[in-house]
Amino acid sequence: MSGTSLDGVDVAMIETDGERVTAFGPSGYRPYAEAERMLLRQALSDAVSMSDRNARPGVLAEAERVVTDAHAEAVEAFLSMHGIARQSVDLIGFHGQTVLHRPADRLTVQIGDGEGLARRLGLPVVYDLRAADVAAGGQGAPLVPVYHRALARGLDRTGPLIVVNIGGVSNITYIDGDDVLIACDTGPGNALLDDFVLKTTGRPFDADGALAAQGRVDEAWVSRALQNSFFSAPPPKSLDRNHFAALSVDDKSPADGAATLTAFTAASIAAIAPLLPKPPRTFIVAGGGARNPTLLSMLRDRAAQASVESADALGWSADAMEAQAFAFLAVRSAKQLPFTFPGTTGIATASSGGVLTGI
Repeated sequence: MSGTSLDGVDVAMIETDGERVTAFGPSGYRPYAEAERMLLRQALSDAVSMSDRNARPGVLAEAERVVTDAHAEAVEAFLSMHGIARQSVDLIGFHGQTVLHRPADRLTVQIGDGEGLARRLGLPVVYDLRAADVAAGGQGAPLVPVYHRALARGLDRTGPLIVVNIGGVSNITYIDGDDVLIACDTGPGNALLDDFVLKTTGRPFDADGALAAQGRVDEAWVSRALQNSFFSAPPPKSLDRNHFAALSVDDKSPADGAATLTAFTAASIAAIAPLLPKPPRTFIVAGGGARNPTLLSMLRDRAAQASVESADALGWSADAMEAQAFAFLAVRSAKQLPFTFPGTTGIATASSGGVLTGI
């Protein structure tokens, strides 16, 4: 998996039948060099005018070669480092590098030569996993909820549960058995808090929620912020990292501002519960926010009767989860099992996707 941060390639191994995850293997990382990142940033610019997803204008052809080589090197180094025999690998899921995502125009482009990767590694590869959903009118994202459901099958939990990912924005996957899968953004994650802490203290984030823990929450401010129409809209829904940037706590001390913004994130996550078919019994928190005990405490206070747990405490890996998910999606694709759903991407009917090569 190589994400929009352009930092590098995450690699992970799992054992799965496409329904359940029976074992977690190791994970690894291959960073992009600065020259590679510069090339990918130029590729993003050159892709803006694309209307044909198979075209490779400007530097995109060169960038595609770099992405393919980087992923091949990542896999080769991973197998070598962990002493994994190549013939023991059944399938590789290859997300590629997104350079354009315009679902309203039924257009999404992830560069990376899946056939070339399969030839170099001598292994089957599943790639181009978003295109079928977008072509059918879906958003092409998120794709990870079906993997969240597979992880949840290994838990001893009753009633519906929510997997919360708190990055710059917070998003959830709502799971109730095998038949109900809903996903959406819920509101701010760490973005507002990080920006405020950087501005007022010079630190990039509120480590361990220590600053917020010293402050006082302005509950009236939180209540006003929750009046934004986004919070009453039903899922699926999404927003940009800076959607709530106009909301200011600049009149508060660093501690009080951090406390108020942390509470806003917790309250907005809890606010999704009334919009779901049934109240969740459990919140499982992943992403950077899972490492903020003040945020977790505030979510517990606002989550009614639901329990709140961190993903790491369950033995899941927040850092490797997306790479694991694309391994899982590759198996579902090869078996033609659906991995996008009306409640996750807005597609009309549950659908599979992806291209299998190298068999």
